[in-house]
Amino acid sequence: MTDFSSMWAELAPIGRAGDGGYHRLAWTDADRAARQWFREQARRLGMALDEDPNGNQWAWWGSPSPGAVVTGSHLDSVPGGGAFDGPLGVVSAFLAVDRLRPRRPVAVVNFADEEGGRFGVATLGSRLLTGSIGAGRAAALTDAAGVTLAEAWRANGLDPGRAGADPSRLGRVGVFVELHVEQGRRLVDAGVPVGVATAVWPHGRWRLDFTGRGDHAGTTRLADRSDPVLPLAHTVLAARQAAEDAGAVATVGRLAVRPGAVNAIASRATAWLDARGPEEAAVRGVVEAVTKSAEAAAAHHAVGVAVAEESWSAGATFGADLRRRVATAVAARLGSVTELPTGAGHDAAVLAGAGVPAAMLFVRNPTGTSHDPAESASVEDCLAGVDALTAVLEDLAS
Repeated sequence: MTDFSSMWAELAPIGRAGDGGYHRLAWTDADRAARQWFREQARRLGMALDEDPNGNQWAWWGSPSPGAVVTGSHLDSVPGGGAFDGPLGVVSAFLAVDRLRPRRPVAVVNFADEEGGRFGVATLGSRLLTGSIGAGRAAALTDAAGVTLAEAWRANGLDPGRAGADPSRLGRVGVFVELHVEQGRRLVDAGVPVGVATAVWPHGRWRLDFTGRGDHAGTTRLADRSDPVLPLAHTVLAARQAAEDAGAVATVGRLAVRPGAVNAIASRATAWLDARGPEEAAVRGVVEAVTKSAEAAAAHHAVGVAVAEESWSAGATFGADLRRRVATAVAARLGSVTELPTGAGHDAAVLAGAGVPAAMLFVRNPTGTSHDPAESASVEDCLAGVDALTAVLEDLAS
Protein backbone atom coordinates (compact mmCIF):
# COMPACT_ATOMS: atom_id res chain seq x y z
CA MET A 1 0.00 0.00 0.00
CA THR A 2 1.35 3.42 -0.98
CA ASP A 3 2.01 5.90 1.84
CA PHE A 4 1.36 9.64 1.84
CA SER A 5 4.94 10.82 2.22
CA SER A 6 6.32 8.88 -0.74
CA MET A 7 3.49 9.85 -3.11
CA TRP A 8 3.71 13.49 -2.02
CA ALA A 9 7.49 13.50 -2.45
CA GLU A 10 7.15 12.39 -6.09
CA LEU A 11 4.76 15.20 -6.95
CA ALA A 12 6.21 18.00 -4.83
CA PRO A 13 9.18 19.02 -7.06
CA ILE A 14 7.09 19.47 -10.22
CA GLY A 15 6.73 23.13 -11.11
CA ARG A 16 8.41 24.38 -7.95
CA ALA A 17 10.41 27.62 -8.28
CA GLY A 18 13.40 28.78 -6.29
CA ASP A 19 11.23 30.84 -3.92
CA GLY A 20 9.20 27.77 -3.00
CA GLY A 21 6.19 28.82 -5.04
CA TYR A 22 4.58 26.68 -7.74
CA HIS A 23 4.14 27.59 -11.39
CA ARG A 24 2.00 24.81 -12.84
CA LEU A 25 0.00 26.89 -15.29
CA ALA A 26 -2.34 24.89 -17.49
CA TRP A 27 -0.84 23.18 -20.53
CA THR A 28 2.76 24.19 -19.76
CA ASP A 29 5.72 21.86 -19.22
CA ALA A 30 5.07 21.76 -15.47
CA ASP A 31 1.40 20.92 -15.97
CA ARG A 32 2.32 18.19 -18.47
CA ALA A 33 4.73 16.70 -15.91
CA ALA A 34 2.01 16.73 -13.25
CA ARG A 35 -0.40 15.04 -15.64
CA GLN A 36 2.22 12.37 -16.33
CA TRP A 37 2.56 11.88 -12.58
CA PHE A 38 -1.22 11.28 -12.50
CA ARG A 39 -0.92 8.62 -15.21
CA GLU A 40 1.85 6.89 -13.29
CA GLN A 41 -0.21 6.74 -10.09
CA ALA A 42 -3.16 5.28 -11.95
CA ARG A 43 -0.92 2.62 -13.52
CA ARG A 44 0.73 1.82 -10.19
CA LEU A 45 -2.62 1.29 -8.48
CA GLY A 46 -4.08 -0.73 -11.33
CA MET A 47 -6.64 1.91 -12.27
CA ALA A 48 -7.83 2.46 -15.85
CA LEU A 49 -6.98 5.88 -17.26
CA ASP A 50 -9.49 7.94 -19.23
CA GLU A 51 -8.55 11.41 -20.52
CA ASP A 52 -11.56 13.27 -21.85
CA PRO A 53 -11.69 15.79 -24.74
CA ASN A 54 -11.65 18.71 -22.26
CA GLY A 55 -8.36 17.58 -20.76
CA ASN A 56 -9.76 16.17 -17.53
CA GLN A 57 -8.03 12.99 -16.34
CA TRP A 58 -10.02 10.13 -14.79
CA ALA A 59 -8.50 7.08 -13.08
CA TRP A 60 -11.09 4.33 -12.64
CA TRP A 61 -11.25 1.60 -10.03
CA GLY A 62 -13.78 -0.74 -11.58
CA SER A 63 -15.62 -0.23 -14.84
CA PRO A 64 -16.77 3.32 -15.62
CA SER A 65 -20.52 3.35 -15.11
CA PRO A 66 -23.38 5.59 -13.97
CA GLY A 67 -23.72 6.13 -10.23
CA ALA A 68 -19.99 5.99 -9.52
CA VAL A 69 -18.38 7.69 -6.55
CA VAL A 70 -15.82 10.25 -7.81
CA THR A 71 -13.20 12.12 -5.83
CA GLY A 72 -10.20 14.27 -6.67
CA SER A 73 -9.33 17.91 -7.36
CA HIS A 74 -6.74 19.58 -9.64
CA LEU A 75 -2.96 19.76 -10.17
CA ASP A 76 -2.48 23.17 -11.82
CA SER A 77 -1.62 26.27 -9.79
CA VAL A 78 -1.80 30.04 -9.80
CA PRO A 79 1.53 31.77 -10.56
CA GLY A 80 3.68 31.38 -7.45
CA GLY A 81 1.06 29.31 -5.67
CA GLY A 82 1.30 26.94 -2.73
CA ALA A 83 1.97 23.22 -2.70
CA PHE A 84 -1.35 21.99 -1.33
CA ASP A 85 -4.08 23.82 -3.26
CA GLY A 86 -5.42 21.07 -5.51
CA PRO A 87 -2.68 18.41 -5.28
CA LEU A 88 -3.60 17.49 -1.71
CA GLY A 89 -7.03 16.42 -2.93
CA VAL A 90 -5.63 14.30 -5.77
CA VAL A 91 -3.01 12.57 -3.62
CA SER A 92 -5.55 11.93 -0.85
CA ALA A 93 -8.00 10.51 -3.38
CA PHE A 94 -5.50 7.99 -4.74
CA LEU A 95 -4.53 6.94 -1.20
CA ALA A 96 -8.15 6.54 -0.09
CA VAL A 97 -8.99 4.34 -3.10
CA ASP A 98 -5.84 2.29 -2.51
CA ARG A 99 -6.87 1.72 1.09
CA LEU A 100 -10.45 0.78 0.27
CA ARG A 101 -10.19 -1.14 -3.00
CA PRO A 102 -13.98 -0.82 -3.17
CA ARG A 103 -16.42 -3.10 -4.95
CA ARG A 104 -18.39 -0.21 -6.41
CA PRO A 105 -16.82 1.81 -9.29
CA VAL A 106 -14.84 4.74 -7.94
CA ALA A 107 -12.87 7.32 -9.93
CA VAL A 108 -10.12 9.79 -9.09
CA VAL A 109 -10.24 12.94 -11.24
CA ASN A 110 -7.76 15.68 -12.05
CA PHE A 111 -9.78 18.58 -13.43
CA ALA A 112 -7.88 20.61 -16.01
CA ASP A 113 -7.13 24.33 -15.64
CA GLU A 114 -8.95 24.82 -12.34
CA GLU A 115 -7.11 27.98 -11.33
CA GLY A 116 -7.47 29.92 -14.57
CA GLY A 117 -3.97 31.26 -13.99
CA ARG A 118 -3.06 31.25 -17.67
CA PHE A 119 -6.26 31.88 -19.63
CA GLY A 120 -8.21 33.89 -17.05
CA VAL A 121 -11.27 31.69 -16.47
CA ALA A 122 -11.23 29.37 -13.48
CA THR A 123 -12.56 25.77 -13.30
CA LEU A 124 -12.41 25.45 -17.09
CA GLY A 125 -12.22 21.65 -17.14
CA SER A 126 -15.35 21.17 -15.04
CA ARG A 127 -17.15 24.09 -16.70
CA LEU A 128 -16.58 22.54 -20.13
CA LEU A 129 -17.62 19.10 -18.89
CA THR A 130 -20.91 20.44 -17.52
CA GLY A 131 -21.56 22.84 -20.39
CA SER A 132 -21.51 25.92 -18.15
CA ILE A 133 -19.04 27.50 -20.60
CA GLY A 134 -19.20 27.00 -24.33
CA ALA A 135 -16.31 25.31 -26.12
CA GLY A 136 -16.08 28.13 -28.66
CA ARG A 137 -15.73 30.81 -26.02
CA ALA A 138 -13.18 28.75 -24.09
CA ALA A 139 -11.11 27.98 -27.18
CA ALA A 140 -10.82 31.71 -27.97
CA LEU A 141 -9.38 32.65 -24.57
CA THR A 142 -5.82 33.95 -24.74
CA ASP A 143 -2.89 34.01 -22.35
CA ALA A 144 -0.54 36.95 -21.74
CA ALA A 145 1.55 35.96 -24.77
CA GLY A 146 -1.48 35.88 -27.08
CA VAL A 147 -1.65 32.08 -27.31
CA THR A 148 -5.23 30.86 -27.54
CA LEU A 149 -6.51 27.97 -25.48
CA ALA A 150 -7.29 26.19 -28.76
CA GLU A 151 -3.62 26.45 -29.72
CA ALA A 152 -2.55 25.18 -26.28
CA TRP A 153 -4.96 22.26 -26.60
CA ARG A 154 -3.55 21.29 -29.99
CA ALA A 155 0.00 21.50 -28.67
CA ASN A 156 -1.02 19.00 -25.99
CA GLY A 157 -2.75 16.56 -28.31
CA LEU A 158 -6.35 17.72 -27.77
CA ASP A 159 -8.79 18.49 -30.57
CA PRO A 160 -10.69 21.78 -29.97
CA GLY A 161 -13.48 20.45 -32.14
CA ARG A 162 -14.24 17.72 -29.58
CA ALA A 163 -14.27 19.98 -26.52
CA GLY A 164 -17.46 20.93 -24.73
CA ALA A 165 -20.33 19.50 -22.72
CA ASP A 166 -19.93 15.78 -22.08
CA PRO A 167 -23.20 14.44 -20.66
CA SER A 168 -22.06 10.84 -21.01
CA ARG A 169 -19.06 11.26 -18.71
CA LEU A 170 -20.91 13.61 -16.38
CA GLY A 171 -23.69 11.04 -16.14
CA ARG A 172 -21.26 8.53 -14.61
CA VAL A 173 -20.76 10.75 -11.55
CA GLY A 174 -23.24 9.62 -8.93
CA VAL A 175 -21.61 11.70 -6.21
CA PHE A 176 -18.48 13.86 -6.10
CA VAL A 177 -16.35 14.49 -2.99
CA GLU A 178 -13.46 16.96 -3.17
CA LEU A 179 -10.82 17.25 -0.46
CA HIS A 180 -8.94 20.55 -0.34
CA VAL A 181 -6.57 22.41 1.93
CA GLU A 182 -8.46 25.14 3.78
CA GLN A 183 -7.89 28.61 2.40
CA GLY A 184 -8.35 30.45 5.67
CA ARG A 185 -8.10 29.86 9.43
CA ARG A 186 -11.54 28.65 10.51
CA LEU A 187 -10.27 25.14 11.27
CA VAL A 188 -7.33 26.57 13.21
CA ASP A 189 -9.76 28.59 15.31
CA ALA A 190 -12.04 25.56 15.76
CA GLY A 191 -9.12 23.34 16.77
CA VAL A 192 -10.01 20.48 14.42
CA PRO A 193 -7.99 19.01 11.53
CA VAL A 194 -10.81 18.43 9.05
CA GLY A 195 -13.99 20.32 8.18
CA VAL A 196 -16.97 19.88 5.86
CA ALA A 197 -18.02 22.64 3.47
CA THR A 198 -21.51 24.11 3.70
CA ALA A 199 -21.27 26.41 0.68
CA VAL A 200 -19.04 28.05 -1.91
CA TRP A 201 -19.64 31.78 -2.24
CA PRO A 202 -20.73 33.33 -5.55
CA HIS A 203 -17.78 34.96 -7.29
CA GLY A 204 -16.61 36.40 -10.58
CA ARG A 205 -13.86 38.19 -12.47
CA TRP A 206 -14.17 41.47 -14.34
CA ARG A 207 -11.76 43.29 -16.68
CA LEU A 208 -11.54 47.08 -16.61
CA ASP A 209 -9.78 48.70 -19.58
CA PHE A 210 -8.82 52.35 -19.22
CA THR A 211 -7.81 54.05 -22.50
CA GLY A 212 -5.86 57.31 -22.43
CA ARG A 213 -3.23 59.00 -24.56
CA GLY A 214 0.41 58.01 -24.50
CA ASP A 215 2.97 60.78 -24.18
CA HIS A 216 6.35 61.81 -22.76
CA ALA A 217 6.64 61.74 -18.97
CA GLY A 218 8.94 64.75 -18.85
CA THR A 219 7.54 67.14 -21.44
CA THR A 220 3.77 66.76 -21.01
CA ARG A 221 2.15 69.18 -18.56
CA LEU A 222 -0.07 67.57 -15.90
CA ALA A 223 -3.05 69.55 -17.16
CA ASP A 224 -2.57 68.18 -20.70
CA ARG A 225 -2.49 64.50 -19.77
CA SER A 226 -5.00 61.70 -20.28
CA ASP A 227 -3.30 59.20 -17.99
CA PRO A 228 -5.27 55.93 -17.62
CA VAL A 229 -3.25 54.87 -14.57
CA LEU A 230 -4.87 57.58 -12.43
CA PRO A 231 -8.48 56.31 -12.68
CA LEU A 232 -7.14 52.76 -12.37
CA ALA A 233 -5.54 53.67 -9.03
CA HIS A 234 -8.79 55.29 -7.90
CA THR A 235 -10.69 52.13 -8.86
CA VAL A 236 -8.42 49.86 -6.80
CA LEU A 237 -9.25 51.88 -3.67
CA ALA A 238 -12.92 52.05 -4.61
CA ALA A 239 -13.07 48.27 -4.82
CA ARG A 240 -11.83 47.95 -1.26
CA GLN A 241 -14.42 50.42 0.03
CA ALA A 242 -17.28 48.84 -1.94
CA ALA A 243 -16.44 45.41 -0.54
CA GLU A 244 -16.35 46.73 3.03
CA ASP A 245 -19.73 48.41 2.54
CA ALA A 246 -21.30 45.21 1.15
CA GLY A 247 -19.81 42.68 3.56
CA ALA A 248 -18.01 41.04 0.64
CA VAL A 249 -14.43 40.80 -0.60
CA ALA A 250 -12.88 42.38 -3.68
CA THR A 251 -9.35 42.17 -5.02
CA VAL A 252 -7.36 43.72 -7.84
CA GLY A 253 -4.52 41.25 -8.12
CA ARG A 254 -3.46 41.75 -11.71
CA LEU A 255 -2.56 44.94 -13.59
CA ALA A 256 -1.19 45.67 -17.05
CA VAL A 257 0.08 49.04 -18.26
CA ARG A 258 1.06 49.85 -21.83
CA PRO A 259 3.63 50.60 -23.06
CA GLY A 260 5.10 50.00 -19.62
CA ALA A 261 8.04 52.43 -19.86
CA VAL A 262 9.15 54.39 -16.79
CA ASN A 263 9.50 57.58 -18.81
CA ALA A 264 6.23 57.31 -20.72
CA ILE A 265 2.66 58.19 -19.84
CA ALA A 266 0.60 55.06 -20.42
CA SER A 267 -1.83 54.84 -23.32
CA ARG A 268 -3.76 51.95 -21.77
CA ALA A 269 -4.12 50.45 -18.31
CA THR A 270 -6.03 47.30 -17.42
CA ALA A 271 -7.13 45.96 -14.05
CA TRP A 272 -8.74 42.63 -13.27
CA LEU A 273 -11.25 42.64 -10.41
CA ASP A 274 -12.11 39.52 -8.38
CA ALA A 275 -15.26 39.94 -6.27
CA ARG A 276 -16.89 37.42 -3.92
CA GLY A 277 -19.53 37.36 -1.23
CA PRO A 278 -22.04 35.23 0.65
CA GLU A 279 -24.88 36.30 -1.69
CA GLU A 280 -24.97 37.15 -5.39
CA ALA A 281 -26.64 40.49 -4.69
CA ALA A 282 -23.71 41.59 -2.54
CA VAL A 283 -21.19 40.70 -5.25
CA ARG A 284 -23.18 42.38 -8.00
CA GLY A 285 -23.53 45.44 -5.79
CA VAL A 286 -19.76 45.64 -5.37
CA VAL A 287 -19.19 45.46 -9.11
CA GLU A 288 -21.85 48.10 -9.77
CA ALA A 289 -20.24 50.47 -7.24
CA VAL A 290 -16.76 49.84 -8.66
CA THR A 291 -17.99 50.44 -12.20
CA LYS A 292 -19.58 53.77 -11.25
CA SER A 293 -16.40 54.86 -9.47
CA ALA A 294 -14.27 53.84 -12.45
CA GLU A 295 -16.48 55.74 -14.89
CA ALA A 296 -16.47 58.87 -12.76
CA ALA A 297 -12.68 58.79 -12.28
CA ALA A 298 -12.13 58.11 -15.97
CA ALA A 299 -14.29 61.06 -16.98
CA HIS A 300 -12.45 63.32 -14.54
CA HIS A 301 -9.10 62.40 -16.13
CA ALA A 302 -10.35 62.48 -19.76
CA VAL A 303 -9.91 58.72 -20.09
CA GLY A 304 -12.17 56.08 -21.59
CA VAL A 305 -13.18 52.97 -19.66
CA ALA A 306 -14.85 49.65 -20.55
CA VAL A 307 -15.88 46.98 -18.04
CA ALA A 308 -16.40 43.36 -19.10
CA GLU A 309 -17.37 40.28 -17.11
CA GLU A 310 -14.86 37.52 -17.85
CA SER A 311 -16.33 34.80 -15.67
CA TRP A 312 -19.09 34.23 -13.17
CA SER A 313 -19.87 31.39 -10.78
CA ALA A 314 -23.10 31.32 -8.83
CA GLY A 315 -21.37 29.30 -6.13
CA ALA A 316 -23.19 26.45 -4.46
CA THR A 317 -24.89 25.45 -1.26
CA PHE A 318 -24.09 21.79 -0.74
CA GLY A 319 -27.06 19.52 -0.13
CA ALA A 320 -27.91 19.17 3.55
CA ASP A 321 -28.53 15.40 3.50
CA LEU A 322 -25.23 14.56 1.81
CA ARG A 323 -23.40 17.09 3.98
CA ARG A 324 -24.76 15.49 7.16
CA ARG A 325 -23.81 12.05 5.90
CA VAL A 326 -20.28 13.20 5.13
CA ALA A 327 -19.92 15.00 8.48
CA THR A 328 -21.16 11.93 10.34
CA ALA A 329 -18.61 9.70 8.60
CA VAL A 330 -15.78 12.15 9.36
CA ALA A 331 -16.75 12.57 13.00
CA ALA A 332 -17.01 8.80 13.46
CA ARG A 333 -13.49 8.38 12.13
CA LEU A 334 -11.75 11.42 13.67
CA GLY A 335 -13.90 12.13 16.71
CA SER A 336 -14.71 15.70 15.69
CA VAL A 337 -15.63 17.81 12.68
CA THR A 338 -16.79 21.34 11.96
CA GLU A 339 -18.75 22.85 9.09
CA LEU A 340 -17.77 26.02 7.24
CA PRO A 341 -18.39 28.01 4.05
CA THR A 342 -15.63 29.13 1.71
CA GLY A 343 -15.00 32.11 -0.53
CA ALA A 344 -12.73 30.09 -2.81
CA GLY A 345 -14.04 28.58 -6.03
CA HIS A 346 -13.90 24.83 -6.61
CA ASP A 347 -14.82 22.21 -9.21
CA ALA A 348 -17.19 20.71 -6.63
CA ALA A 349 -19.34 23.85 -6.85
CA VAL A 350 -19.44 23.62 -10.67
CA LEU A 351 -20.63 20.03 -10.49
CA ALA A 352 -23.16 20.88 -7.79
CA GLY A 353 -24.49 23.66 -10.01
CA ALA A 354 -25.00 21.06 -12.75
CA GLY A 355 -27.12 18.91 -10.43
CA VAL A 356 -24.45 16.44 -9.30
CA PRO A 357 -24.58 15.62 -5.56
CA ALA A 358 -21.31 17.07 -4.27
CA ALA A 359 -19.50 17.63 -0.99
CA MET A 360 -16.17 19.03 0.16
CA LEU A 361 -13.69 18.31 2.94
CA PHE A 362 -11.12 20.84 4.12
CA VAL A 363 -7.80 20.08 5.81
CA ARG A 364 -6.45 22.55 8.37
CA ASN A 365 -3.94 25.12 7.14
CA PRO A 366 -1.99 26.51 10.13
CA THR A 367 -0.92 29.68 8.29
CA GLY A 368 -4.35 30.35 6.84
CA THR A 369 -2.53 31.52 3.71
CA SER A 370 -3.27 30.21 0.22
CA HIS A 371 -2.19 31.02 -3.35
CA ASP A 372 1.23 31.70 -1.82
CA PRO A 373 4.24 29.57 -0.84
CA ALA A 374 3.28 30.02 2.84
CA GLU A 375 0.27 27.74 2.28
CA SER A 376 0.76 24.76 4.59
CA ALA A 377 -0.58 21.60 6.19
CA SER A 378 1.11 19.26 8.65
CA VAL A 379 1.70 15.63 7.75
CA GLU A 380 -0.53 14.65 10.68
CA ASP A 381 -3.41 16.75 9.37
CA CYS A 382 -2.89 15.48 5.82
CA LEU A 383 -3.13 11.92 7.13
CA ALA A 384 -6.28 12.88 9.05
CA GLY A 385 -7.68 14.15 5.78
CA VAL A 386 -6.90 10.84 4.07
CA ASP A 387 -8.57 9.02 6.95
CA ALA A 388 -11.63 11.26 6.68
CA LEU A 389 -11.90 10.87 2.90
CA THR A 390 -11.48 7.12 3.20
CA ALA A 391 -14.34 6.99 5.74
CA VAL A 392 -16.57 9.08 3.46
CA LEU A 393 -15.84 6.97 0.37
CA GLU A 394 -16.33 3.77 2.35
CA ASP A 395 -19.79 4.97 3.38
CA LEU A 396 -20.78 6.26 -0.06
CA ALA A 397 -19.43 3.23 -1.94
CA SER A 398 -20.89 0.66 0.42
